[in-house]
Amino acid sequence: MFSRDRWNEILEALNANKFRTFLTAFGVFWGITILVLLLALTNGLKNGVTADFGDFATNSMFMWTQGTSMPYKGLPKGRNFNYKIDDVAAIKQSVPNLKYVSPRNQLGGFRGNNNVIRGTKTGAFEIYGDYPEYIKQQPLDILQGRFISYSDVNANRKICVIGTDVIKGLYDKDEEVLGTYIKINGVNFMVVGTFKMSNSQGDNEQEASTIYIPFTTFGQAFNRGDEVGWMAITANDGVPITSLKQQVFDLMKSRHKINPADERAIGHFDLSEQFERVNGLFTILTIVGYFVGALVLMSGIIGISNIMLIVVKERTKEIGVRRALGASPWTIKSQILQESLILTILSGMVGISFAALVIWVLNYLLDMSGPVENFANPSVSMQVVFTALIILVVSGVLAGLIPANSATKMKPVDALRID
Repeated sequence: MFSRDRWNEILEALNANKFRTFLTAFGVFWGITILVLLLALTNGLKNGVTADFGDFATNSMFMWTQGTSMPYKGLPKGRNFNYKIDDVAAIKQSVPNLKYVSPRNQLGGFRGNNNVIRGTKTGAFEIYGDYPEYIKQQPLDILQGRFISYSDVNANRKICVIGTDVIKGLYDKDEEVLGTYIKINGVNFMVVGTFKMSNSQGDNEQEASTIYIPFTTFGQAFNRGDEVGWMAITANDGVPITSLKQQVFDLMKSRHKINPADERAIGHFDLSEQFERVNGLFTILTIVGYFVGALVLMSGIIGISNIMLIVVKERTKEIGVRRALGASPWTIKSQILQESLILTILSGMVGISFAALVIWVLNYLLDMSGPVENFANPSVSMQVVFTALIILVVSGVLAGLIPANSATKMKPVDALRID
C-alpha cells in the first residue's frame, strides 16, 4: 500500500542529491517534450496541407474531356468531344453509390479580361453555371439571400450569387446588394445571394471572386446549349470514388465512341485519392514522430535506470537492515519501482506542460502573423496526451525494474557486511 511513510521515504531519497535528481529527470522531461512537439508540428503541417483541399467533399473527383489518343470505329485520333447534360442522367442511373453528380460550365477566368459590369465599374471574375447540389460538395457561407435553387434551374432564371470580392469590386461600401443587377458578357443578372468561402486556407482571393448562376441559364445566355464543361462527382459515404471512377469512364467512352483503351480522352482529378495519399504520408510522419520521440525518451529512461542502480548500491546496507527486520523482497522491490515511477511521471508531466506552453505560443504567433502556407494550428489531441502518460508509466516501471531486481538479489547478511 502507498502510505504516507512510503511517500516520505521516496521524497527523502529524491532530495538526498537534488542536482543528480534534476539531471536525471531532465532526460525524461526533454524526451517527452520532443515527442509531444514532434506530433504537434506534424499535425500542424497536416492541417496546413489538407486545408488546400478546402471544404470540398474529399470523396469526390472532377472529370472533363480531352482529345482522343486512339482512332475508333472510323473516327480519327485527336478528335475533340463534349459531355452533354444527358450524360449526367446516364451516370446517375448506371453507376451506383454516387451521392452527387454536378455538371458545371465556366466562363472567364480569375484575373482575365473584364467580363462583368455594374454601372461604371467593371471586373474580371469567374462565372460558373451550376446546379443547387454543388453547395453540398463545396460548402459556402451564405451571407445574404440564398444559393441557386431548382426553381431557378427549371425556369432558366437570370439570377446570380456573388462572392465578397465581387461586392468589393462592383459596389460601394455599405451599398445594398440583394436585388441589384450586374451585367455578365452583356446579359443582366439579378443578385439573390452573397457568400464567402467557409474555409480559411487556399486561394481565397480567387474563390471570393466567383459568381454562380443556374446551369440552364448559363447554357442559354452564353450559347452553350446542353454542353457540360466538366463534372464534380461525389460518392456515398463509405464508398471511395476511386473504386467507382472506372465505371464512369467506361460509360462515357461507350456513349461518345471512344476506344476503351484510350486513357487520355477523359481527364480527371481524383480528390479522394490525393487526400488518401496525404493522409498516408502524415500517418507515416506521425509514426516517425513517435519513434524519434521514443528514442529520445529512452535515453532519459536509461539515465533514470542507471541512477536508480547507484541509489540501490548506496542504500545496500539500509536494504539489508530492512530485509533482516522482515521486509519481503516485494516490499523492497515495490519501493524502488515507485521511486522510479514517481520521478519519471513528475518529470514527464512537466515536459508535457512545457510542450503545451510552446504549442500555445506557436498558435498565438500564427494568429498574430496570419496564415502560413502549408502550416496551421499545431496541436495534439487528448489521445496523444493519454498515450504519452501511458508511455511514461511503462517507462517508469521499466526504468526501475533492473534496480529493483538488483536490490532483492543480495542476501541480507551480505548487505549488512558492506560498509
